[in-house]
Amino acid sequence: MIRTLVVDDDYRVARLHAAHVGRVPGYECVGEAHSAAEARELVAALKPQLLLLDVYLPDEDGLSLLRSLRDEGVDVDAVVITAARDAATVREAMRGGAVYYLVKPFGARQLTEQLEAYRTWRQNVERDISGQQDVDALFASRHAALPAAGSVRRGSLPPTMQKVLDAVQAAEAPLGAQDVSDLIGISRPTAQRYLSELERKGRVQLVLEYGATGRPVNTYSPAPPSSPRTVS
Repeated sequence: MIRTLVVDDDYRVARLHAAHVGRVPGYECVGEAHSAAEARELVAALKPQLLLLDVYLPDEDGLSLLRSLRDEGVDVDAVVITAARDAATVREAMRGGAVYYLVKPFGARQLTEQLEAYRTWRQNVERDISGQQDVDALFASRHAALPAAGSVRRGSLPPTMQKVLDAVQAAEAPLGAQDVSDLIGISRPTAQRYLSELERKGRVQLVLEYGATGRPVNTYSPAPPSSPRTVS
């Protein structure tokens, strides 16, 4: 089992990512940290092998945390998960030793594929290397394969809508618009618009949940197995 620590200042996002990690075969989420200081303590105590690491932390940026762990000789890898998409931050993550970099918003399927790729890489890195071909394969296996150009099926969902659907399908419980917003990094109104459209298409179903005030809250779960409605 790959021991994984989720580091994100947003408690809701950390909880969702932790739950997702626990559902990927070969992975165990050992904890959640919401600051760099807390991450250092948990890394020392729990000895994780992988960090799901946000860049924006309240006391220190995640890349600085990763660099300091490397300087201290801590044997831990990191998949950086962030909304930062500028070239300087990406280069810094690569120089700091991140094995991959996921830009928000991303779907649950994309996170699963990257975790599976990392698991494969860990298995391969233990094998004997006989030549350049093995080295090339080892470097390539650190990240999930990119889809081939033109491989998106005609009639498939727009990318962000697909990410919303992936999040709902991967969740253990119905998600509301705020849950989706926090999980994949889009605004709450945008999340609600996509959820409503997915319900109209028959891809998700509305689940009314009642809180302490007695007022219903719209949440969504995957639609029962059946053919999606043909709604344009």
